[in-house]
Amino acid sequence: VQLQASGGGLVQAGGSLRLSCIRSGNIASINTMGWYRQAPGKERELAAAIRIRGGGSPIYADSVKGRFTISKDNAKNMVLLQMNSLKPEDTGVYYCNADSYWAESYWGKGTLVTVSS
Repeated sequence: VQLQASGGGLVQAGGSLRLSCIRSGNIASINTMGWYRQAPGKERELAAAIRIRGGGSPIYADSVKGRFTISKDNAKNMVLLQMNSLKPEDTGVYYCNADSYWAESYWGKGTLVTVSS
């Protein structure tokens, strides 16, 4: 499985960015996809995740609830993360992640999000 992420950049506080992640390869094995982020000097943490097939609500970190929305477009093999009302503490490298039905985990290259105050 290969993951290609895009959409990071520099934005002022209160602004918005949208990240996208396209999956390819053995995509039939993928169960969930999500976005993790790593702020400078901190550990990587889950921001949002969604099941690729079937129901169930997406999950969000408490710090992004109400501001971030994760969605999927299975026709395009894509997962999107819409980030609104961005805060300086949202700054970090954002990584696309995919987990298979057999607990294999795949990672895309990170994309940098910088929110200026």
